[in-house]
Amino acid sequence: MSTVEYDFEMKGISISRRANPAVANGKNLQRIHEVREQQGTSLRSVARKLNLPMQEVRAQEEPSADLRISDLLKWQAILDVPLADLLVDTQGPLSEAVGKRASMLRVMKTAKAILESAEDDSVNRLAKMLVEQLIQIMPELAEVSAWHTVGQRRTQEEVGRIVERSIPDSFFNDGSA
Repeated sequence: MSTVEYDFEMKGISISRRANPAVANGKNLQRIHEVREQQGTSLRSVARKLNLPMQEVRAQEEPSADLRISDLLKWQAILDVPLADLLVDTQGPLSEAVGKRASMLRVMKTAKAILESAEDDSVNRLAKMLVEQLIQIMPELAEVSAWHTVGQRRTQEEVGRIVERSIPDSFFNDGSA
């Protein structure tokens, strides 16, 4: 989004206005980044769900970014938190419900990581029981994946997109040509 300045006069009154004065003043408007981090959701995952480039998602996460309500509602759906928790009202902590949900997400990610890497049958059985119990407490945790050990694997579609991005020849020139 860009900031637009405009001036106009109406019945002898001159009005000068910035379309987004909060950004110009560096005032924090939202706390999407804080909530996303607390939820343990990766930036790449959000970018995929929003169908936006990572750079734009990072820009939207900036606390001083002035987002449209429709954008905030998309973030709210992805992070599954009340809209009020995404907005800066006070510098207090997030609501207790969001904090507990974030904790449960982290526990489920850990339990699924243990389940995936368990080589011993007894550890595997305990991890499976823990995952089932967490799903009983919070059914939406069934869709949660384990922590990524090295990095998130790319889908075939993402790997195919690499070909679409060309690297300019100037990148390979060392300047001595």
